[in-house]
Amino acid sequence: MLQLAATEIEKEAAAKEVEKQNYLAEHCPPLSLPGSMQELQDLCRKLHAKIESVDEERYDIEVRLQKTNKELEDLSLKLFDLKGKFKRPPLRRVRMSADAMLRALLGSKHKVCMDLRANLKQVKKEDTEKEKDLRDVGDWRKNIEEKSGMEGRKKMFEAGES
Repeated sequence: MLQLAATEIEKEAAAKEVEKQNYLAEHCPPLSLPGSMQELQDLCRKLHAKIESVDEERYDIEVRLQKTNKELEDLSLKLFDLKGKFKRPPLRRVRMSADAMLRALLGSKHKVCMDLRANLKQVKKEDTEKEKDLRDVGDWRKNIEEKSGMEGRKKMFEAGES
């Protein structure tokens, strides 16, 4: 079995070499250097023209490749949108303060302190009228009991007259 596999590999390598030689013979003619200076300059011009045409083709192919890659990305995003599934990268917890992050990013240039709690102002809560009313009202059950029955209506009537 191993001998058969080895002979197959050798045959494939020989076939590839023959194919390579045929391609080079077809696309790259043998180089013949001219004897005079003028003929050498003409040869150089022809080679430069071929190089430019090959570069143009390479550029066009690269642009088409980038365009198709972009279309593939857009289509894959649309596919994920249609499926309703999004790949969420695993997030890692970073145990670093804001100051340490800025020091890592900016290096020795970092001079600003990012202690956000130190910049906060202390605010005293002022008692509003609504809160005072709520405190004065007290328990709502007492108010209902006071207003229920004839006595409650009498108190409401007397409060309205005065």
